[in-house]
Amino acid sequence: MIITVYKWGHLACPQMEKSYFRCKHLTSSLLAVAFLTSFGSSMLYGYNLAVVNSPAVYIKDFYNRTSVSRNGTGLDGEALTLMYSLTVSVFAIGGLLGSLMVGMLVTRFGRKGTVVNSTVLVFIAGSLMGFSRICGSPEMVIFGRFVTGIHSGISLSVVPMYLGEIAPKNLRGFLGLVPSLFICAGVFSAQILGLHEILGKDHWPLFLSLVVIPTFIQLMLLPWFPESPRYLLIEKHNVHATIIALKWYRAKCNIQSEIEEMQEEQRSLSSVETVSVWRLILDPLVRWQLLSVVVINIGMQLSGIDALWFYTNDIFRNAGIPDPEIQYTTVGTGAIEIIAGLIGCFTIEKLGRRPLIIGGFLVMGFCCAGITLSLVLQVHLPFMRYVSVGCVVGIIAGFCIGPAGVPFLITAELFKQSHRPAAYTVGGSLNWISNFTVGFVFPFLQMSAGSYCYLVFCCVCLAVAAFVFFVIPETKNKTFVEISQMFASKEAVPETQGLGHPDQLKLRKMNGYGTLENGSLEFDSSSSVP
Repeated sequence: MIITVYKWGHLACPQMEKSYFRCKHLTSSLLAVAFLTSFGSSMLYGYNLAVVNSPAVYIKDFYNRTSVSRNGTGLDGEALTLMYSLTVSVFAIGGLLGSLMVGMLVTRFGRKGTVVNSTVLVFIAGSLMGFSRICGSPEMVIFGRFVTGIHSGISLSVVPMYLGEIAPKNLRGFLGLVPSLFICAGVFSAQILGLHEILGKDHWPLFLSLVVIPTFIQLMLLPWFPESPRYLLIEKHNVHATIIALKWYRAKCNIQSEIEEMQEEQRSLSSVETVSVWRLILDPLVRWQLLSVVVINIGMQLSGIDALWFYTNDIFRNAGIPDPEIQYTTVGTGAIEIIAGLIGCFTIEKLGRRPLIIGGFLVMGFCCAGITLSLVLQVHLPFMRYVSVGCVVGIIAGFCIGPAGVPFLITAELFKQSHRPAAYTVGGSLNWISNFTVGFVFPFLQMSAGSYCYLVFCCVCLAVAAFVFFVIPETKNKTFVEISQMFASKEAVPETQGLGHPDQLKLRKMNGYGTLENGSLEFDSSSSVP
């Protein structure tokens, strides 16, 4: 069958064009994989962020009683605080280690393979934390938190990468934000289950170990779904497996056009080997893409969303909410996270990535300034207490609509197949380092600057919004090659040598990707796929 390919890969044959657009529909297989990977991996990250907050008093009491049974004396306040702080912060240290392993794991095991194989970490962590009180070992709690942090560091990068590669371009944004929605659901689940009437008191070992349930469901079902088609074709050169995978993830249609788009990307790569982090940093052709990933991932954590929880209880208390009811108010903020995440999921393909991330950071920036203003003025103006509550809600909503998930999606979209694992390693590690830095520095910042500390986060949010506005282009409904061309310099690099087969498209080398040299070329499509 002879078809004509135009500059951006559109098909001249009406039957193929109609079939091509049917491939773009959301199928049950795509939705199932998005939900399984997010439910069994991404949701655990949100759950583990919040799971130690509610039973903190009871965990500290366990540490103290264990010290008495071992040494005959309890821990002083300083040592007890240090042990609990280590329990909380070791999760971020594990996350950093996990993010550094992403490039190696996805190259060796594939995207889906990494998600499946990493589940063993959750079962180890759940067992350690679940049996810690029976064994009288605080070390099991701390090491379990470290292990589950490693799993979260891996899944936080691999799940968006996997979903970004299996999704058609017009659904990449929607599927890319599903993990962030489940992260919000994980936080909300921990807040609900952590209520003192449920698991927040004496049942805290069970509360910590519940992470094994969603992971077990994922382990039973996810292996039945295929690997990323892009990974199979571009890195493994397995056309047959690629066709099978695409038939799983697309509606009944001719998938030839999508395979040709992948082959175009494959031919445009200077190398199909996975690029190391060091080579990525030294590659001048992706300098702006790398800088974009660095800025949005650091900005995501330095926006003040994590530090917000240091002030939340005080803000609610000053607004007149009784202490016993503050925990229920906190659950209400978790519900706001889910609502905002749903809004982001269902609007990203209409509005695009830029409006969500720019708007989200702007809302967060203005609300951070609003918290400072309300905390300063509430002594003289009592109604400012309610303004501060509204600013807390605004920061949470602004974060979950865009900045919570778009940075991971953008990381997948800005890089070609060979550079993507290294880009996720850089973005993920900076994300976790920034997370740990905020948790470590904020108490000192709060002591020195008081309520004015949120002006620092305001400046960070506004700076990131400005960077995205001026540097990062809109990637909605564009192929990876088209996105790369938007970053390419105006002057193309001299034409590379001819391709191996006369029926292949002739490419002009540009920014390491490639662009079609002629406006229209004809070739026999039957020769591309056996």
